[in-house]
Formats: sequence, structure tokens, C-alpha cells
Amino acid sequence: MSRAPRPGLSWTSRAAALAVAACLLAPGLLAQTPVKPPKNRYTPQQDVELGREAAAEVRKQYPVIQNERIARYLTTLGDRLVKAAPPELDEQVYQYSFTPVNLKEINAFALPGGPMFIHRGLVDVAGSEEQLAGVMAHELAHVLLRHGTANASKAQNPWLQLGQIAGAIGGAVVGGSKGAAIAQGSQFGLGTLMLKYSREFEKQADLLGAQIMARAGYDPRALAQMFETIERASQSTGGSGPQWLNSHPNPGNRTQYINKEAEALSIARAPDTSGFAEIKPVFASLPPSKSMGDTARAAPAADAGAPVGTPGRPLPPPSSQYRAISGGKVFQASVPSNWTTLSSTSAIKVVPENGYGPLNGQTVFTCGVEFGIVKAESRDLAQATNAWLTAVAHNNPGLQAAGTPQQTRISGRSALATPLVNPSPLGGRERIAVYTTFLADGSTLFYYLTVVPETDADAFQGAFRRVGQSIRLTEVR
Repeated sequence: MSRAPRPGLSWTSRAAALAVAACLLAPGLLAQTPVKPPKNRYTPQQDVELGREAAAEVRKQYPVIQNERIARYLTTLGDRLVKAAPPELDEQVYQYSFTPVNLKEINAFALPGGPMFIHRGLVDVAGSEEQLAGVMAHELAHVLLRHGTANASKAQNPWLQLGQIAGAIGGAVVGGSKGAAIAQGSQFGLGTLMLKYSREFEKQADLLGAQIMARAGYDPRALAQMFETIERASQSTGGSGPQWLNSHPNPGNRTQYINKEAEALSIARAPDTSGFAEIKPVFASLPPSKSMGDTARAAPAADAGAPVGTPGRPLPPPSSQYRAISGGKVFQASVPSNWTTLSSTSAIKVVPENGYGPLNGQTVFTCGVEFGIVKAESRDLAQATNAWLTAVAHNNPGLQAAGTPQQTRISGRSALATPLVNPSPLGGRERIAVYTTFLADGSTLFYYLTVVPETDADAFQGAFRRVGQSIRLTEVR
């Protein structure tokens, strides 16, 4: 069959060609790098539930800035970025919020489902609205790509279930130091699971954040400039500065690939950024900002429940009768029948009468045992244990080694026993023994610890030993 002559495009073909051209010329759509969300076994609605509960805990413990002008400015900026988000990633159930906190660390973090917290320290070092918007766009990208619950999905740890991880802010208190988290991580323990990202996730958030910036009218190169500012701040403090770097590792060549991505993006019409210069003095007029350490020491224990007796009164001897307890699908153990179980989202304590409760305006844990899990910083047990205990000691300046770590076994697995001493809230010292081993995933530490006033140590040593020997790790290999 012969073909009809084709002097030009038909109206339909011409319209299609114009539509394609319009897409190619649309702001932010010039050969941008595709960014695909990782696998995730949670639903977007579960992200929202998790983020809502965790955000409520953050607001209780962080010094939220109650200033209408600052709140309005950050909400306007955040909403502008959300409107520029890829619609296929922006779930209708998400509940965005942009909360300023009066903390001096250079940091910002976003929880699953949309809540975002911006530290005053980040605003202080930002040189422009574009730079501030860059970090916020990066955090928004983590929400859109659902990196927090993707972390939980990758961990495949049976303890880390929705509802159990939702309140994982805080952790167990060693001795009497408020907020001295034994389940320590950035963001009061939550970072060990939800907010500590891999370099792969970081690069994804960098690229998607750059694309969101361009669609919102900001030059993505400002994001690279802000990262350089954060890196310099870290170097000026010997690497112990910006908390942001602890949970957002540099994938390498960050500036180069962000700038390369910027070259491939068309930047929309620039928004009015005069609000940034106007809001800086408002931040400067606030009361002095606090450090995370100050906040941690002032925060109540996340797992504080009903007191078990009155700390300071005599501790009754452990019963010779034992009862079984379990921690989800992670472990089983036997504990003295006259001890009380206190469960939290990050740990389980079992304490004798007068071993847990209020004392001098704070909740103290002076005697008993605790079982918990923390994200391992290394697949070497000694290194992972040391990294975790170093983090714990950061908020417990009196915590000291009482001997050399010894090889032992927990439930047939290689383990380490680390003896420690700490000032006791009752006066004198308390003895702490920490036992660590890996769970089957190889990236999570299981720990069992004992704490007792030094004067009562001999009376409880046998019970502690028997509890430790009874532990059976039951998570699926």
C-alpha cells in the first residue's frame, strides 16, 4: 500500500511534539538524574503514624521556638519546597510541619511522614535563603523517598516494629544522669534507626533535593555551598561539630555531583528571598541557644513509668524464684520473681523494689538489669561496643572503665563483657557491667547490662549472673 505524501506534521502530531517540547523545557526537567525510592515494607500511612508519634516526643524534649514570625517564615519556605516535590512521591497522607528549635548545633532532620525540625544553629550559619532551603529540600527528599522506614525495612530486626520504634526517643538512663541514653544515637536514640542514613541514601537526597530546589526557583549550587560550610564547621572543631554530619555521611564528591546536577536543571523563576534577611535578627533576639547535651540532661527518661518503690531505701534481696520474660522475637530470659519489668520502645528494664523512681527531681535507675538493642557502627564487636559506649560516656562524664573488656558468650554467641563504674545518684559509686553481642543481621548490637550501688554489689552478683546465663536470643537467622 502506497503512503500519502507528508508535506508536514498533522495537527495531532504537531500538538504531541509541542507537548514533548514543553516537558523538556519545564523548570527542573532537563535530563535530571532519576531517583528511585528504595524497597520499603511499611506503608505511607505507617510513615505518618510513626512520624507523628516521634515528633510529639521531640517537641516534649527539644526547646521549640515559640515565635510567630519565625514559624511563619519556615512554614512558607517549607510549603514552597513541598509544592515543588515530584507529585508521584508526595503522598496525600503526608503531614508536613516545619518546627524551629533553639539548639546551637548545625542540624535539621525530618521524620517519616513529614515533620521537620530546624536547629537555630543551621539558620545562624546559612548565608542565604537558598542555602537554608537547600538543607530543607534535602531533608524533604528523605521524607519523599521514605528513607527512614526503608532503614527499618533493611534492618529486618523483629524488635523494630511500628509502635515499638515510634517512641524510640530517649532510651534507658544509666544511673542518675537525666537523658544519659544507653540506647544513644543522634536525635536521642531515634537516629540509630530512622535518621542515620547510608551514603547511597544521602546521594539520593542530595540529587532529589537539588531537583526540588530548581523547581522552587533556587539555584541547587547553594546546597553544595551549604555542605561546604558544614564541613568547614566540622573541621574547625576537630570533627566533633555539626551533628548533621553524624547522621548524614558525605557520599564523596558531593559538591561535584550536585553542581553537575544543577547544570542539567532549569531553574524556575526565583522567589522573593527578602524574608531571610528580615528573620535573621529575629533569631538573634531569642534567648541563648542550648546544646544537645543541655537538652538531654534536662529531658525526662523516655521510658519513665510508675516508680518501683523509693530509690534510697534498702534493696530487698533477689528472690530464689525466677520467672520468664521475653523481648518480642529478640530474646527470652529468666529474672527474679520479686523484680518488676519496665518496658520501653528501646529497652526492657527489670528492677528490684526501690531500684527505679524519682529522686531529687529526676527519675533514676539505681539497681537492676536492662536488655536492649542499638545500631552497630562496625561489624567488629569490639569496635562497635566501644563506639556505642563512647557515645554513652559523652553524656555521662563520670562513667569510667573499671577493667579490660573480656570475651564471654551470650546465648552461645561470642560476646564482650565490659565493666564500668559511675557516680551513683544515691551517693558513692555504682557498678555497671555491659554485655554485648551481634544479632543475626550483623549490624545490630544486643546488650544486657547490670547496675547496682557498689555497697550492694555482692548481694546481687549471683542474680545478675543467673539472668545473664538464662538469655536466649530468638530472632530468626
